[in-house]
Amino acid sequence: MQERTDSTWKDTETAKRFLKEMIGAIPFETEQLDIMMRLIAHQRETVTSFLDIGCGNGILSGVILNRYPQARGILLDFNDTMLSAAREKLSAYADRIKYIKSDYGNDSLEKTLSGYSEGVDVIVSRFSIHHQPDKRKKEVYQEIFNLLNPGGIFIHIEHVAPAGPLMKPVFEDYMIDHIYDYHRKTGGKKDRNDIAREFRVRHEKDTDIIASAEEQCAWLRAKGFSDVECYFKIFEIAIFGGRKTNKCEINRRFPELGDV
Repeated sequence: MQERTDSTWKDTETAKRFLKEMIGAIPFETEQLDIMMRLIAHQRETVTSFLDIGCGNGILSGVILNRYPQARGILLDFNDTMLSAAREKLSAYADRIKYIKSDYGNDSLEKTLSGYSEGVDVIVSRFSIHHQPDKRKKEVYQEIFNLLNPGGIFIHIEHVAPAGPLMKPVFEDYMIDHIYDYHRKTGGKKDRNDIAREFRVRHEKDTDIIASAEEQCAWLRAKGFSDVECYFKIFEIAIFGGRKTNKCEINRRFPELGDV
């Protein structure tokens, strides 16, 4: 039976180290944000409410708030350092954001948000849910589906399991190169061997409980999501998700069902 191993992410120093050394080194970050926004734009004419699960420094929320001036966001994380980083990054949008410190690994999202919103148009998450055991992941996906307004969309940028063991060292080398490049651009003095050694030590002791993108797409379909796809994947980084069909669309597609 899987058990949670993400308690280290409640540690202030772990969060600070991630924000300083890792978050700027994520490959294809600009492209990932572009994909997310294109998916939202094609699903929603407008966005008035959204939820960012495990918000980190708030980068996903920032691009949504910038694109949709009427949108109001709920940002959820269990780490004070991450929430502080998000508040600083998104200070220009302070009047449109509600921050919630909560551990959704233990607490139902629906219960946590019961006093804040009846439903949201968009739910996003980046590199957070993979810390949960698979049983909890499935529960979270159901809670996300329940929280979405009809016609809403869930977009998940995530660390996923590779197809086989041969891909792990390829992914490690790929990440080491990106971390090393970012380290040099930000004035760091470590050589690539130092970066590689530190990364591999962290990777062996990481808190990830990863599942494949294909497996998780199947879980989303089972929870009621439609048009579930893996929209982007490179080694162990993927974007996948789905949408909650609205009643009018169901009636158009399946008139034999009558008014559902």
